Amino acid sequence: MSEFGKILGPTDTGTVHDEPGGSDVHPHALPLWLLVAVFGALIVLTVATVAVTYVDLGALNIWVALGIAAIKGLLVAEIFMHLHWDRPFNRILMMSAIGAVALFIGILLLDSSTYLPDMISGYAPGVQQ
Repeated sequence: MSEFGKILGPTDTGTVHDEPGGSDVHPHALPLWLLVAVFGALIVLTVATVAVTYVDLGALNIWVALGIAAIKGLLVAEIFMHLHWDRPFNRILMMSAIGAVALFIGILLLDSSTYLPDMISGYAPGVQQ
């Protein structure tokens, strides 16, 4: 099998990303089965996100949806953005950023109950009072 047909390990990038000033870039050719598997996982997680909206979990609905979104974001970052084959620091940085955004959105959504009574009746027909 050629070099481009195999999956490289996290420490064997096949490039000079780890060398300062290195400009020799080689693509990380991924096998088709891996791309299809990640695509399938993203589709299943999207269906799960929609399914969560039909189940009444109370305040947990938001957290479950955010958790699924974070998993989808990590899959895209790890495989399609090739972070799996990059330096571990970049992976940790990306995971921390996605987690922080999910946390901030979650905290923001928790605050929505404080201004719900002040809404104009009939102005937001989707919100039940």
